[in-house]
Amino acid sequence: MITEKIFAKKKPVIGVVHLLPLPASPRWGGNLKAVIERAEQEATALAAGGVDGIIVENFFDAPFPKDRVDPAVVSAMTIIVDRIMNLVMLPIGINVLRNDAHSALAIAACVGAQFIRVNVYTGVMATDQGLIEGNAHELQRYRRELGKDIAIFADVLVKHARPLGTPNLTTAVQDTIERGLADAVILSGWATGLPPSIEDLELAKEAAKDTPVLVGSGANWENIGQLLTIADGVIVASSLKRHGKIEEPIDPIRVAQFVEAANSIPSPPASSSVKTKVS
Repeated sequence: MITEKIFAKKKPVIGVVHLLPLPASPRWGGNLKAVIERAEQEATALAAGGVDGIIVENFFDAPFPKDRVDPAVVSAMTIIVDRIMNLVMLPIGINVLRNDAHSALAIAACVGAQFIRVNVYTGVMATDQGLIEGNAHELQRYRRELGKDIAIFADVLVKHARPLGTPNLTTAVQDTIERGLADAVILSGWATGLPPSIEDLELAKEAAKDTPVLVGSGANWENIGQLLTIADGVIVASSLKRHGKIEEPIDPIRVAQFVEAANSIPSPPASSSVKTKVS
């Protein structure tokens, strides 16, 4: 699996660095140094707690544009991700919210990040930013133009959104992988902090076949054991914060507790092959 190749682990724990408001965002505070310092502290706390990788998001830039962000956001994220990559020796990913995967690919290519997250990769979703259309074709072509082996982790029926029509989860997963050529898929609950159901995870895993399925929200040290009996890894943020509150900074003790719970899951037998895609 591509996740094993990136993280050197069968079921990786990927912690999230939620950046404070960036330049040109509605709540920008005017102090980029403070944003960088907070990001470095959180990345260090995640690494010290034992996560297998980190994804950096402009989470506190809400309300988000639905597609392209301001160039100042791209510039700031490039600086911050580069600083983090020089600080911790972990695989790094990027998510430019709400759905600017082109900028995420560009940043990743410039700093050497290994993967990006795309909230709406295929299909059309109704969101609080309006209708967002998937752009798998453009992203695959852009990745080829950049000439970088950057993995694309794509949400399926992403949180805080509703699909136009009533697509079947199995079909949505298959389309994301077979027609969109995503390297991994992400399944979340309805909103931040809510996990996907076990039934949905099982359906997604069956439909994905050899492509990794990651939990994208709602994991904590109480449910991670059950989630990872099915999923191939987890992206976690809220439950690693102080008191489990999303606006608080990362708590390294909570990180260590979560990682310990995740690592207590028995490892599955080694796979006979690793699936890769050529961009």
